[in-house]
Amino acid sequence: MARLLRSTSMFRVDIDNGIVKLTLTKPTGLMAGLAYKGVKNILERRNKETQRGYWDIMWSRPDQHKKSRFDTMQATRFRVIEQTEDQIEVSFSSTWRVSHGENLVPLNIDRRFIILRGVSGFYSYSIFEHEEGWPALNIDEARIAFKLDKDMFRYMAISDKRQRIMPTATDRKRGHELSYREAVLLSNSTSNPRLKGEVDDKYQYSSDNKDSHVHGWISNRPHVGFWVITPSDEFRAAGPVKPDLTSHAGPTSLAVFFSDHYAGANYGIRLRDGQPWKKVFGPVFVYVNSDSGNNHTTLWEDAKRKMSEETEKWPYDFPKSKDYPHANERGTIRGRLLVRDRYIERDLMPAKSAYVGLARPGDVGSWQDDYEGYQFWTKTDETGYFTIRGVRPDTYNLYAWVPGIIGDFKHKNEVIVRKGNEIHIGEIIYDPPRNGPTIWEIGIPDRTASEFFIPDPAPGLMNKLYINNEKFRQYGLWDRYTDLYPNKDLIYTVGESDYRKDWFFAHVTRKINKKNYTGTTWQIQFDVRKVITTASYTLRIALASANFAEIQVRVNNPPARRPLFSTGRIGKDNAVARHGIHGRYYLYGVSLPGFQLQNGRNIIYLRQSRGLTPFVGVMYDYIRLEGPPDEDYY
Repeated sequence: MARLLRSTSMFRVDIDNGIVKLTLTKPTGLMAGLAYKGVKNILERRNKETQRGYWDIMWSRPDQHKKSRFDTMQATRFRVIEQTEDQIEVSFSSTWRVSHGENLVPLNIDRRFIILRGVSGFYSYSIFEHEEGWPALNIDEARIAFKLDKDMFRYMAISDKRQRIMPTATDRKRGHELSYREAVLLSNSTSNPRLKGEVDDKYQYSSDNKDSHVHGWISNRPHVGFWVITPSDEFRAAGPVKPDLTSHAGPTSLAVFFSDHYAGANYGIRLRDGQPWKKVFGPVFVYVNSDSGNNHTTLWEDAKRKMSEETEKWPYDFPKSKDYPHANERGTIRGRLLVRDRYIERDLMPAKSAYVGLARPGDVGSWQDDYEGYQFWTKTDETGYFTIRGVRPDTYNLYAWVPGIIGDFKHKNEVIVRKGNEIHIGEIIYDPPRNGPTIWEIGIPDRTASEFFIPDPAPGLMNKLYINNEKFRQYGLWDRYTDLYPNKDLIYTVGESDYRKDWFFAHVTRKINKKNYTGTTWQIQFDVRKVITTASYTLRIALASANFAEIQVRVNNPPARRPLFSTGRIGKDNAVARHGIHGRYYLYGVSLPGFQLQNGRNIIYLRQSRGLTPFVGVMYDYIRLEGPPDEDYY
């Protein structure tokens, strides 16, 4: 059998296993070509070799106070790590020195590519290292980008329901830019006239990490599929429900490891005071498939099968870097999570379908802002049992959150995972925030706003893919609030209103004119009998998203100069503009003195006090009013 490293030259490296041939620039380590069967290059050959396939980051030096820089981290050294009839692994690396100055990112970077015998695709991973004593560094984004042949690839698939023929780059250039450059109204689509009048926006195709393990493109002639497969989330950031980009018009496919999209104000890697740091990103797998027919479902189903196969193999046994531990070098943790909320059930309740994960030690919920470490997540079964396998040796906190239950759980003890060991943590109990019985509630505590009213898009601003599926992904829904409430704000009456119809999914600003927006005040009207004026009531406000917003709470006195409670300005996830249904999660407990309530009708005023743009606002996850503690429940 021919060796996999087929040929080398001064400026290129070709790796060929008889199915795919990957061409890499030498020594810079960019992907100049991917040949498959009779197709000479799946990547966009008309682009420069530096713009076809590449790893990239956005970084800055905080001491310089400059904008982040886009950097493809071109390497300076090429090495062959492994070369057998079964496997080729090559490395493209660069080493930082103080003499390099301020214009090069202070990281050691080792970028790897692997091709295996008989495998229709290739693997790529990278090791980033920041040594002790090096300059402070911000990294806002890290990913791999693939620019595909625009003549071949027109059909994009992200999930079973999210598939369609996409506009071309030319279609977008001929369209009308909307509120921001990523959103375009297609006014003259030559590639597919049926797309005329639709909105295209790359953020409409974002997915949560947990739902984004395979996505890509299909070519009609020849019938070829290109797929980005992410077999594990351990090297991604901010947990399983962090949304990020996938594929979009270009045609472009991304393997995103972390970014500021849908994130909080503390997003990104922040290395300070000479902090040492090292992390392995990947491997991810690029899979290419084909058949002699023209049924796109066939290639999509095969890509999903391959994704499942790759996931089952994780952790891989073939990467050669000493920084990537194989299965026998990792550990396992088992346990059971129970919930104790006697106002729901007197007995302990199994935490069904709860998300349980290991992440760097921190505060409750800190995993949402953790971009530097590894995370390992799983879901409990119907009885609350969980098993987390393939955990890198290290010290972690065990975190969890339970659908249907507010708040975050953090186990009181750190978990130390060692090579090859199995930890039985036993039964652990989550006591969610609760002061008294529920008087009323709005929504479902699931960390999204999906259960609330989502309007149809404005006429002429539709993406037909989302007519009956995930309506929140339509463009311009923020202005639909003004259409529905042009003069007065939302009023919700407990016991009469239905949050599925009467609670707008996002508490946004109202449009005054083309350039100006103002804050809005929502009302919750409710009746209370036998108010205990000497006791304290509790208002729980769970937010699924926030963007430069401030929620102020007043009770029965809207003109009050000082609110009873204010969040202060919070959030930077921009989930509303990016067609998300959630971003970063927040939970607040507001104490309501009983003397501020009255027997009969009461009103809670929720004022989003910030204005300026249409994208300032919050999405509520769940709101609950609790009465004073009741001994009958204990």
